[in-house]
Amino acid sequence: MSKKKRLSQLFPFSLRDFLLSIAIFFCAVECCSFFRLAESSDGFATPVFILAVLLISRFTSGYLFGLVASLLGVICVNYIFTYPYLSLNFTLSGYPLSFLAFFMVSIITSTLTTQAKQQEKLRMENEKEKMRANLLRSVSHDIRTPLTSIVGATSTILDNPSLPPAEQKELLEDVRSDAQWLIQVVENLLSITRIGSDQANIKKEPEAAEEILGEAVRKFRKRYPQVPVEVCAPQELLLVPMDPILIEQVLSNLLENAVLHGKSVSRIQVAVQREEGWARFSVADDGQGIAPDVLPRLFDGTLKHSETPSGDGKRNMGLGLSVCLAIVRAHGGTMEAQNLDQGAEFTFRLPL
Repeated sequence: MSKKKRLSQLFPFSLRDFLLSIAIFFCAVECCSFFRLAESSDGFATPVFILAVLLISRFTSGYLFGLVASLLGVICVNYIFTYPYLSLNFTLSGYPLSFLAFFMVSIITSTLTTQAKQQEKLRMENEKEKMRANLLRSVSHDIRTPLTSIVGATSTILDNPSLPPAEQKELLEDVRSDAQWLIQVVENLLSITRIGSDQANIKKEPEAAEEILGEAVRKFRKRYPQVPVEVCAPQELLLVPMDPILIEQVLSNLLENAVLHGKSVSRIQVAVQREEGWARFSVADDGQGIAPDVLPRLFDGTLKHSETPSGDGKRNMGLGLSVCLAIVRAHGGTMEAQNLDQGAEFTFRLPL
């Protein structure tokens, strides 16, 4: 990394950070002006400006604005809020040491706050890489099975022209089923690529939640017409900021997982409702529920034993749920799962 690029990362400049820093610093000046009218001593200004430096460091990027605020805070406390007022004077007894201490505390505060943000960003990047690695590791092993099945079925049909139509139809249905599963895997991979790329930010637009629910359920019914799905939506129009394709992907994964892993599922309920400042989406089934020892690892993509009932190696639960969680988090939301009296419920919330 070049020195210039390194400096631009440590000391980035943006209009948003500039205006935010001015606003916080102005509030600190106004607070100290008010305190000076009510208090004859001068000791109140230093902690107020240290708090201002802390807030500026917390809500801006890099070191630039925090360090500038530290320097301006020292000057402002000395010039405006320390006797003699409206003049710089570091020669009075005790002032050189106190202002040096304030400056060092401000710089340390700015530095520690910035480092904490960078560590949090690094932690999120590590989680993202871990999630993508889990996904790719799952796909690399499991994608061979349906491909082998497709090749075997098509070869059987081509090599045996006299095969009865009923057997040909059964083989073609197997090919279609495996192809649909492969499409789902590819969609999951594309979703991970979109949310994991620094160049591709999620673009959220207000979307009608019931329309996204309806589209996901419509596609689900085409694949699983034998499973009834009940859709519950509020009477009023609920607009939720989201990427509609990705959220539809989440709902599709949850619906498919309910069928594949609920085993005895005879009914699914999909719902959305307003919950304070959130939109709460839920997918509930009446199946066998989730094993208690699986719940803590449900979303990390490491459920190697969670195969479909047919034993074909398609680990939709471990694969799909890690994708779902990544998408929901990228929208600033939360996701959880719980067992009901009968069956299980997956819930995710998106901020309104």
